Amino acid sequence: MTENTDSLYKTSALRTIAMERDAVNELIQHIDQSFDQACELMMTCSGRVVVTGMGKSGHIGTKIAATLASTGTPAIFVHPGEASHGDMGMITPNDVVLALSNSGNTAEVVTLLPLLKRMGTPLISMTGNPGSTLSTAANVNLNVSVSEEACPLDLAPTSSTTASLVMGDALAIALLEAKGFSAEDFAFSHPGGALGRRLLLKVEDVMHTGQLIPIVNSGTKLSDALLEVTSKGLGMTTIIDDQQSLLGIFTDGDLRRTLDQSIDIHNTAINDVMTINCKTATANMLAAEALAIMDNGKISVLAVINESNQPIGAVHLHDLLNAGVA
Repeated sequence: MTENTDSLYKTSALRTIAMERDAVNELIQHIDQSFDQACELMMTCSGRVVVTGMGKSGHIGTKIAATLASTGTPAIFVHPGEASHGDMGMITPNDVVLALSNSGNTAEVVTLLPLLKRMGTPLISMTGNPGSTLSTAANVNLNVSVSEEACPLDLAPTSSTTASLVMGDALAIALLEAKGFSAEDFAFSHPGGALGRRLLLKVEDVMHTGQLIPIVNSGTKLSDALLEVTSKGLGMTTIIDDQQSLLGIFTDGDLRRTLDQSIDIHNTAINDVMTINCKTATANMLAAEALAIMDNGKISVLAVINESNQPIGAVHLHDLLNAGVA
């Protein structure tokens, strides 16, 4: 590859990006009352948003349907060609159809118009031709027209598909905000991914409980406390008073600092060397919050307490890593 050829590639890429950027900027003037009406139709829909489109518009429509569904607006994609051969049964009068076609005259999409009218299913069109058959038949038309395609032949759908995709994102986010869709709601739509684990997993789901909690009583000799640290394998032990309330914590780090002071571990009470006012977690806290506490405090383990300040569990950094929270 010559340097000159490499420069031509970059020039072409930069031109394409600039043209598609301009196409997206053109959308701003099309966010008007029609956009509000389209959102209102989707908000009040008791069924689903059925997205349809042919060819490249169909590919964009598939993504728009997926984005809507994952952000709180039930949606599916129906291929217009398949709709004419049985899949029309997937559309009901309670749905709203969002039909994509840059020309607005795509035969497979236009064929569906009489059927949608007969069912009384509201129709939102997304076209680059406001005067087209699809645009005029729709209850609401979203104008996604662009000045020119990024393709130098002005043939391959490039700027137009980008504009449609961005308009679809604008619809999805407008609906998300109007519905008060939360991060936790989003996580329920993505339970299998890292995001779902971060937003749904709680400390109680990963903490050590019962006999696995390292606990010693106030006044315990340091040497005995070290046995508890070793046997439970979490690199720490909690210290409690007669009411089972947490007094402090003793960790491997505390042990290193204690040994540096040449303290007699057989005659020193754990109370004399424990860390008081230690960082803690609660069982219903998100595991991601516990991880943030560890990161900020540069620690690797937390005691989990209840409303009475009593240890009910312990969670280690490794537990969070193994759960895929980090």
